[in-house]
Amino acid sequence: MSTKITSAILLVGGMGTRMQPLTFTTPKPMLKVAGIPFTEHQIVKAKEAGITEIVLATSFMAEIFEPYFGNGEKFGLKISYAVEESALGTGGAIRNASKKLTGTGPVVIFNGDVLSSHNLVEQMNFHLNNNADVTLYLTQVADARAFGVVEFDEDKRISSFNEKMENPPTNMINAGCYIFNRNVIDSIPADRVVSVERETFPGLLQNNGRLFGFVDLNYWLDIGNPGALLKATTDLISGAATSSALDAALESGRISRRGSAVLQGENVTFEEPSTQDSGCYIGSGAIVGLQSTLSRCVIGEGAKIGEKAVLINTFVAPGFSIPAATLAENAFLGFSR
Repeated sequence: MSTKITSAILLVGGMGTRMQPLTFTTPKPMLKVAGIPFTEHQIVKAKEAGITEIVLATSFMAEIFEPYFGNGEKFGLKISYAVEESALGTGGAIRNASKKLTGTGPVVIFNGDVLSSHNLVEQMNFHLNNNADVTLYLTQVADARAFGVVEFDEDKRISSFNEKMENPPTNMINAGCYIFNRNVIDSIPADRVVSVERETFPGLLQNNGRLFGFVDLNYWLDIGNPGALLKATTDLISGAATSSALDAALESGRISRRGSAVLQGENVTFEEPSTQDSGCYIGSGAIVGLQSTLSRCVIGEGAKIGEKAVLINTFVAPGFSIPAATLAENAFLGFSR
C-alpha cells in the first residue's frame, strides 16, 4: 500500500431538489457559503491535507464547474472532470470518476454537501495505520434517523452499517468523507447505479473487509436545504465553523468583514444609516439602501436593496432589485427558472 494519500474524488453530481429555488440555475455544490462556492471550500481543505489531484464527479449542470475551477492550477493541484450522463449513485460515481485519476494509492471521497472542521490528515493517517480497506469519517448527532448509522468495536473497526432507519441503534453517523483503497473502488460494478451505503459497505462487512471509523466530533453540518446553507454561512462568519478557503479569501481582500456579523464582497455600497446583523453575506457590487435592515441574509452579487426594506432569513438573487419598504422573512427573492 502507498504510504501517502494524494488523490481525491468530490461527488458533486446531485440535483439539489431540496435546495430549490436556489438550484434552478446553479448546481447545489456551486451555491456559495460565505461568498465562496461550496466545492471550493472542499478543494482547499483537500489541498491543505496534501491532496495533489482531484476529480469532480459531475452530472447535473456539469458545464458550470470547469469554467470556474479550470485545471486546478489556481488552487495548486490538478483538477479533472468525470461527467455522468445519468446519475450512477455514490458507488457508480466513484467508480466512474476513478478512471480519471492518475496517481496510485488510497483515494479520499468527499460528499458534495458537507461542511466540516474534521482533521483530514488524521483520518488519512488512521486509514494507513489500520491497514483499512475503507475508513469512514464519523460524527455524533442528536437525531440519527436521517443518516447512515455505524457501530464499531473498541478498535474502531466497523461491525454494522445501517442506512437511514426509524430506530437507529446509535447516534454515531457516516459524516460523508471516506478513504477507499483502490481495490475496493475497482470492485464496484462499472456503468450502473451503485450505492456504497446500501451495497458496497454491507458487502465488505459480509466478506470480512477492513472497514474502520475515524471519529471526529468537531464542527459538522449537512447542507441539505436552504436553512442549512444559511446556517453554514452564519457559522463561518461567527467562527463556529472554520474554512481555509474563507481565510484565503479574507487575506486576499476578495471578501472582507464589516463588523463582527457581516461578510461582504468587493465594491458593496451601503447607504447609511442601514443595519446588517446576525450573520449576513452581501455579494460584490450590491447596494444596500438607506434605513434598510438585514438579518441572517445572503444578498447576491449586484443586487439592490431598496430603502427601508426589512429582510430576515432571506436569500436575494444576483442582480435582483428589492423595492423600497419591502418586508420579507424566510423568503427567496428574484429566483426563477
